[in-house]
Amino acid sequence: MKPTSVLFVCMGNICRSPTAHGVFRHKVRERGLEHVIAVDSAGTHNYHPNSPPDPRSQKHAANRSYDLSDLRARQISNKDFEAHDLILVMDWDNLSLVEEICPSIYKSKVRRLTEFCLTMDSSVVPDPYYGGAKGFDHVLDLVEDACEGLLKQLTIGTPT
Repeated sequence: MKPTSVLFVCMGNICRSPTAHGVFRHKVRERGLEHVIAVDSAGTHNYHPNSPPDPRSQKHAANRSYDLSDLRARQISNKDFEAHDLILVMDWDNLSLVEEICPSIYKSKVRRLTEFCLTMDSSVVPDPYYGGAKGFDHVLDLVEDACEGLLKQLTIGTPT
């Protein structure tokens, strides 16, 4: 059986989407679900091709035991729409940009990550790039909550 594949998308693929990628991958591995859930990330823009995540994202993630060091930035491509079952964007701009290039047959795959939040109330995961440390911690708080909700939804009825 083909694993359910989740793609996280932000603007440059160096802050929010690799954070979501690393957090969700960690949670998937922790539960031994790598055989049923695949994880990837991309950006709407090609600002940082093949670059590692922002050092601040890596530092804040590492403080919570998430390793992002192996991830590399890339731009979303046409093949992603077919390859992934869920394409989860971080904010309204990302949603608009992804929907603009998404073939109509795959539009139902595109959603906001925060739709899966269990306890936090936010319509978006805000971009921490130009802010301080609090922004990166807030991103992690939202991403952890949303990833728990996403995992819960994806594993209902899934044997481990």
